[in-house]
Amino acid sequence: MKKAFTLQYSLETLCVLLALLSGIAVLHQFIIGKHFIIPTVILIVPIITGNIARFGYRDYRWAKHLAFWIGVLLTAHWFFALFYAQTLRAMLGAAFEPVAGTITLLLAYLTVQYFRRNDLSV
Repeated sequence: MKKAFTLQYSLETLCVLLALLSGIAVLHQFIIGKHFIIPTVILIVPIITGNIARFGYRDYRWAKHLAFWIGVLLTAHWFFALFYAQTLRAMLGAAFEPVAGTITLLLAYLTVQYFRRNDLSV
């Protein structure tokens, strides 16, 4: 459990969080929403991200590369959200820029450090 909170395994920990959150969303849709077809498709997300995290913690290179690209895509997502997100901007109001900017910088830092610490250059 110690290595889960190091920069070398930071994106695996992020994948675990994504798997947990999407798993909870699937359960919510099954139990409260009474939907069964769409949550089954959404169940792919926690299965894939959970397996990426599991094999990344075991230092499989292919899982490390996939976790890195998940980090890149999440960073890009939050970067573009700074300019184009409307719903999140309406929900957070004046706090949107500091929150989204901080998340963007944090994800960028974690992704760059992950790349360096795991020596993912080709």
